[in-house]
Order: sequence, then structure tokens, then C-alpha cells
Amino acid sequence: MSMGPDRARVRRAAVSVGLFVGITAAVLMTVGVAVLIAAITLNSRHEQAEHPGALPGRDDAWVIDSGRVILLIVVLALIGIVLIGLVGWLGARRAVAPLAEALRVQRNFVADASHELRTPLTVLSSRVQVLERRLGRGEPVDDVVTALRRDATSMAEVLNDLLLSAEGTASPADAAAAVEDAVRAAAATLEVLADEADVRIRVRTAASTAVAVPRVTLIRCVVALLDNAIHHSPPGSSVVVTEGLDGDRATIRVSDAGPGILDISTDQIFERFSRSRETGQHRSFGLGLALVRDVAVRYRGSVSVEETSEAGTTMLLTFPIARSVG
Repeated sequence: MSMGPDRARVRRAAVSVGLFVGITAAVLMTVGVAVLIAAITLNSRHEQAEHPGALPGRDDAWVIDSGRVILLIVVLALIGIVLIGLVGWLGARRAVAPLAEALRVQRNFVADASHELRTPLTVLSSRVQVLERRLGRGEPVDDVVTALRRDATSMAEVLNDLLLSAEGTASPADAAAAVEDAVRAAAATLEVLADEADVRIRVRTAASTAVAVPRVTLIRCVVALLDNAIHHSPPGSSVVVTEGLDGDRATIRVSDAGPGILDISTDQIFERFSRSRETGQHRSFGLGLALVRDVAVRYRGSVSVEETSEAGTTMLLTFPIARSVG
């Protein structure tokens, strides 16, 4: 990621903290001097001058109780020390805020990249195993090699999409993806994992629509929902992906035949690192669904649990329609 914006942010934070500390210290000093002057004035008394050498025309003087003034100065000094310490603490907090935010973004990116690349790497590993078995049996491998090339390209696109998201780079205004194409691409990517789990992926399309979401980003969302559904599905069952239309929004439903969402609310599963109770299979109600929600919010869409029970769970992903295709 580029360091230019980070340096500019740190400079702005430094200037802001410097102004904050300087102005606050000046205000405190002004108030302290004003309080001291007022206190001295209130604690002094006006008496007739009796000492020799008084200035001509001046026959009176102000008398001040030195004990009270010293005590007042000490109290004001202590208050000033406490206030300056407080200002320094507040300034330090403001100074490290950009660093804390940068560390948070960095940790999130590492976690997101690790999670998003885990599935493509698993797919690649599974395809390599298939390739090895076919080579050992002397069977054709052209389709597997083609799939490997496609998966490698997909992994590069996912990583690039993550980098653009981390930098806050906006997608082109005319970026659009055909929903059916993205759904079928995601299903093809996870087909090898579904086969290993003895789960069948079924795709149902009811409308040819496009959404204003980059193709790789939309595929990432569908892959995450499919991966989640496959891991929750019992062997011999099916995961059904249904493309549809609801008014001016394209809908993608992913249904599994798993045990449903356990011991966690349907809203919490979209929070980072949230998990439901383990049931003996790999469970991942965490980063995957949280990333889907982040994408949905970014592109004015939504993701939710449409229904869940012991008979299975249906996730609903929606995005505004960009245009009709087909």
C-alpha cells in the first residue's frame, strides 16, 4: 500500500496535536495569570502611606498579605501542573490515534487476506491431487490444467481486489457484473471442494441481471457464502444457489441442509470473528460472512439470514440492479 497518504495523515495529526497543545497551554496560562491578578487585587487593601520617601503626590499605597499570595501562587502552580499533564495526555492520545488506526487496518488486511486466500489455496491443492491421480492412471488432464490456470488467475484477482479495498480505491463507476456469470464461476471454483465433502452444488437462475459490483468482488461474496454452506452441509446433501429478482434488486440465495445456526444470533454471525457452536465439522461464522457484509454495505447491498432451522439455513445477498443483460 502507498505510503503517501499515510505520511500526509501523520503530518496532519502532528500539526493538529501541536496546535491543540499550544493553544490549550496558552489559554491555561492566560486564565492562570488572570486568576492571580484578580486574587491579588481582592486580597490587597488600600492604606495611607506612612513610610518616608513616598513619591510626591502619592500619599497612599496598596498593602498585600504576602502569606496569602505565596499560598495562592503555590495552589495555582499545582493546578497548572495537573492541567498541563492532562493536556499532554490528551495530546499524546491524539498523536497515536493515526498509528492505532493504521495498525488496526493492517491487522484486518492480514486477517482478511489470509481468510480470502485460504479457499483458493485449498482448491488449488485439491486440483493438484486430482491431477496427480489422473497422471498416475494415465487419464486426460487437460480440463484439470485449465481449471488450475483459472484458479490461479482467480487468486491473483482476489488479492488485487483486497489491495484495492485496503487502499480505499473506488471501483470504476461503470463496473458491473452479470449475476449468473458470477454465481456459476463461484460454483465452478468450489466444485472440487464440494466433491470432496460429498456435497452437490445446484445453481438455479431465474433472471439475467447485472449489479454495479466488480465481477471479482461479487464472485468473492458468492464463494464465501458457498464455502460456508458446503462446510455446514452433511454428506450426500445439496447446496442450492438461486439467482432472482426482487423489484430493483438482484437476489442471490444460498441454501444448505445443515443443522442451522446454533448459540448465536443471526445478526452476530456477520461480525468479525464471531462463531457458532461447533458441531464436529469445520465451522466458520466469522471473517467470511463479515467480509460479505462489508462488500454489501460498500455497494449499497445487504446480506442476511433469511431463514434457519434444523432443516438448514438460507443466506440472502442483494444488490441494486445495474442493467439487464442477456
